[in-house]
Amino acid sequence: MTITLLDGGIGQEMVTRAGDRPTPLWSTRAMMDHPSLLQGVHADYFAAGADIATTNSYAIHRDRLVHEGIEAELVALMSAALAEAQAARAAHGAGRIAGSIGPLKASYRPDLHPPHAEAVPLYAEIARLLAPGVDLIIVETVASLAHARAGLEGAAAAGRPVWLAVTLDDEDGTKLRSGEALADLLPVATDGGATAILANCSAPEAMPAGLDILARARLPFGAYANGFQRITKAFLQDRPTVDALSARRDLGPVAYAEHVMGWIAQGATIVGGCCETGPAHIAEIARRLREAGLHD
Repeated sequence: MTITLLDGGIGQEMVTRAGDRPTPLWSTRAMMDHPSLLQGVHADYFAAGADIATTNSYAIHRDRLVHEGIEAELVALMSAALAEAQAARAAHGAGRIAGSIGPLKASYRPDLHPPHAEAVPLYAEIARLLAPGVDLIIVETVASLAHARAGLEGAAAAGRPVWLAVTLDDEDGTKLRSGEALADLLPVATDGGATAILANCSAPEAMPAGLDILARARLPFGAYANGFQRITKAFLQDRPTVDALSARRDLGPVAYAEHVMGWIAQGATIVGGCCETGPAHIAEIARRLREAGLHD
């Protein structure tokens, strides 16, 4: 068995390195204000052992840009995100690029997700912009069945393999953030053409129960958790930003890698980190994988 090692958090790492207060544009704003940072983030993950660079495009959506009055910057921002990932890969000499498509409106808010007929063309627009510069698309932090259906249909416009990554209830990994059963996602993923199915941006403790269910899809599966304290109702407000969340102090690289190795023991073949994990976390996972003969 060979493991694909994803990178860690891109957006949160950008915001942290920039030293700026998060905004609804999140890492997009950090990329605009500090354009020299992003290639370095990707480079550090490749150096740590990551096989894949995830583009800093999670929050590049027309609805978010319209709200900030910079809709005209959509294509330029996407081009910048792609160029930085490509430059880091070229310097490293190996690796793949995954084009990130984040949620419309806001993360963790399935109640705000637009109707299917509205959402699909918005996701498709982003997929088409990403397509020329990526090896695969990853639809991230999917919080509901409706979000999964729309994200997969829109992402298909890229003509690239599509990985579906869903966010789980932190207290019950058998459920999506919407409260819907994770098991009900499996036919949505397979019928929608997903080529891998993952759990992301959830507490690492929620992942084992979710992975037991994802394994039933008979697709490559895996997980990449966040390092936040549990998502609270106070955070679930309109247009939340991550400064409302606190980082856990018990999820350093060694502790996080222990979780990851447990997921691999369950059969996961795609692992990495999400928000509040950084290059040190990925380096520790890579070290453990090399020791186990699971990664070059």
